Amino acid sequence: MAQHTPLHRSVADAVAAATGSPAADIKVDTAPKAEMGDLAVAAFPYAKALGKKPNEVAAEIAAAFRPTGLLASASATGPFVNFRADRATTLRWLVDAALRDRLIPRDLGEGRTICIDYSSPNISKHLAYHHIRSTVIGHALAQIFRALGYRVVGINHLGDWGTTHGMLLAAWALWGPPADRELDITALNDLYVRFREAMKQNPDLENQGRMWFKRLEDGDAEARALWQRFRDISLAEYEAVYVRLGIKFDEVRGESAYEPDLARVMKELREKNLVTTSDGAQVVELEGEKTPILLQTRDGTTLYATRDVAAAEYRWGTYHFERSLYVVDRGQALHFRQLFKLLGRMGHDWVARCQHVPFGLVRLGGKKTGTRTGNVVLLRDVLDEAERDVREVIAQVNADLPAETLDRVAPIVGTGAVMFANLVSQREKDVDFEWEKVIALSGDSGPYVQYSHARCASIMRRAGERIAPSDLETVDFGKLTHDAEWAVARRLLELPDAAVRASESCEPHIVCHYLLQLAGDFSYWYTLGNGDASLRVLCEDPATRRARLALVAAVQAALATGLALLGIGAPEQM
Repeated sequence: MAQHTPLHRSVADAVAAATGSPAADIKVDTAPKAEMGDLAVAAFPYAKALGKKPNEVAAEIAAAFRPTGLLASASATGPFVNFRADRATTLRWLVDAALRDRLIPRDLGEGRTICIDYSSPNISKHLAYHHIRSTVIGHALAQIFRALGYRVVGINHLGDWGTTHGMLLAAWALWGPPADRELDITALNDLYVRFREAMKQNPDLENQGRMWFKRLEDGDAEARALWQRFRDISLAEYEAVYVRLGIKFDEVRGESAYEPDLARVMKELREKNLVTTSDGAQVVELEGEKTPILLQTRDGTTLYATRDVAAAEYRWGTYHFERSLYVVDRGQALHFRQLFKLLGRMGHDWVARCQHVPFGLVRLGGKKTGTRTGNVVLLRDVLDEAERDVREVIAQVNADLPAETLDRVAPIVGTGAVMFANLVSQREKDVDFEWEKVIALSGDSGPYVQYSHARCASIMRRAGERIAPSDLETVDFGKLTHDAEWAVARRLLELPDAAVRASESCEPHIVCHYLLQLAGDFSYWYTLGNGDASLRVLCEDPATRRARLALVAAVQAALATGLALLGIGAPEQM
């Protein structure tokens, strides 16, 4: 675990003083068992540098330790040194940091830029439920990196160029607009599906689609005007869903934006003697790949690999990114592997900063959804259904909740439930969407975490006071002596590391699991009071009551911070 809190830095300083190693190089972990201590350091690397046995060095570090403001003691267990925190001092710092939203190291990425390419639907098709994973994983990563102080450029790289758009134009030429309804994205999608079905009976239609895309690339006025109309209709539809998800992109830039660069890209590739001809198409052979990367068809139209080269060059030239992330399903692994190899052969050393962030499939009812056959589940419909179901669940749990509050909360919880369900698993695992689990107020669900946050807020309302940072000087944290209370504090200490690890591995599920653990620790502590009045948060002793309320306030703040890292709201009533 990295040194993202004063407590961790105090441990590193103590080890550095005893071993002569730089404090910045000291690896501080959470002790494996609470009874052993709170934080631990393995002596192996320092023993090697000192030419001593690890057990001997661990004993020397423990013997040399002197209590500090945050650390109370150190002891050696074999090759490990276990440190115990001064609970009262640490609790005061923890609560203050949580309430001021300072648990996250917000200067970690200062001066560095992260580009994140996510969502990226194809225009003239619905924003379907299978788009949810790229959309919410990318958005969560954007939130996490921003919280850590990075400049984030969230990019919606629209699929608005290519032969499929030529097919839609060809379909329009054949059948025109619908006569009985307005031209919306449903009508466009139906037209596309109709064309794909007709291709099965008349394979020549595919050539008509290619011809129309050639006209589009050549700047044909009719083709460009229709394409722009379809694009505008699509963007309006997508924006309505993005607003519901709380997503705002920094850059909405489709493949079409790179059309002016394509001739230059092809010219540069030829000048570097990278291009060869295969069956009339322009390709580049890549070391270690069985198939070449295809850049231009035999009829002269470009492909998305060519446009991705131009897009990567644009992003580097514009943003000089620390990392450029492509949040795209794992089925595109070959494409990105070849793309990065091609950029490397072009001499772009910065390609080492580019990373494909793959993810698994999402299934509703055990079936993969898709648009080519018309078998599509709309994302907006899933959000609507989640909101309706969550409304019923909340009404059953809290029948006294005012109607206007339920109207405000249900969209937050419903949307959060869908988002959390797609983030809680490791990225590359497939997700089976099970309604009952997704909307439950218990288990590994978003509503469970949100309900824990709302429960904290409810406790504060019943107490009749809200603990603020300015109140902490009068709080006696020495009153928090129960192990369940310290277990909550230990979990609060892990939030910064969870955020950093999630950013390093591009795994938002780390934050999800942290939140579930924090909610579980809080629930256990709170439930103890049901069996023992002396352990209740709102107990009779005023000093103990205030100390416990301060810890509840810190939990509430940490849950809100963690949910915000995922792009999910934190309602105060449920």
